[in-house]
Amino acid sequence: MTTDYSTLIDEETWAFIERTNSFYPPDAIELSIAQQREVYDTMCRGFFAGYPEAVSATDHFIDARDRKIPIRIYNKRDVEPEAICLYFHGGGFVVGGLESHDDVCAELCDGTGFRVISVDYRLAPEHLHPSAFRDCLAAFEHVAATSDLPIVLCGDSAGGNLAAAVAHHVRRHERAPIGQVLIYPGLGGATDQGSYVTHAEAPMLTTRDTLYYFKVRGGGFNWSTDPRFAPLNDPDFTDLPATVVISAECDPLSDDGRHYRDKILAAGGRAIWNNEPGLVHAYLRARHSVERARSSFRRIVTAVHLLGQGRWPGQL
Repeated sequence: MTTDYSTLIDEETWAFIERTNSFYPPDAIELSIAQQREVYDTMCRGFFAGYPEAVSATDHFIDARDRKIPIRIYNKRDVEPEAICLYFHGGGFVVGGLESHDDVCAELCDGTGFRVISVDYRLAPEHLHPSAFRDCLAAFEHVAATSDLPIVLCGDSAGGNLAAAVAHHVRRHERAPIGQVLIYPGLGGATDQGSYVTHAEAPMLTTRDTLYYFKVRGGGFNWSTDPRFAPLNDPDFTDLPATVVISAECDPLSDDGRHYRDKILAAGGRAIWNNEPGLVHAYLRARHSVERARSSFRRIVTAVHLLGQGRWPGQL
């Protein structure tokens, strides 16, 4: 089944897609891991939008049992934060870090007034699953132990997967997150049906790409029944925090968001799912050039802000 993206995707978004692709060779997943990271980092620098004037950031380390985990803490000048947003970056569990989502986190801090903490978790294939999950869990435990502020989990793509995995794991912790905002997350849905088929050849991310990244992260082992790897396959969806999932319509991962919302609702929880019309995977980097992405980013900031205040967004 093929999808006609010429009618779904507007000119602004096509310009973003073309600009992104200009950094990449035709089949980037054939590159070595080191080359993929170099290209991705160069692309992220090309889109870097700087910091809002009132936001500053400092780098720190969390002492985990076997390593130090780098984090970056963002604060807004003259604002007492009401909550902490713990942010896990995207990049297929293979690329990305503190720099790749630096400006996104700074703008999230500016828009909410919250303290934002970005986590530089370990990447595959050097560190296979569950290494990234363990780092994100350690970051949550550190924040929970060192602050009394409410915690909102947030992440995009691979980071959305990690945020959900942590939310499932710590749902009955005395400092459990008050909310989670998942941005075009890959949550472990069946790749032979739904959006994985109708958007198998979507611009920016294909179903083949998702299979590649899951294989690299898992070291070729089938982890699909492990909720730390595929939160959508957790048999228990009770007691999860208030959840907002925001997907891109033109993205093989979009149905993961829909199914995740449905499972939370079926378990008696609170969840909403926005499937952003005409947007593509990784559109956060388009938030300054594409009106649809700009509007979606405002919804993301609003969701984080309201959840951190213990309020329910309802419709975004």
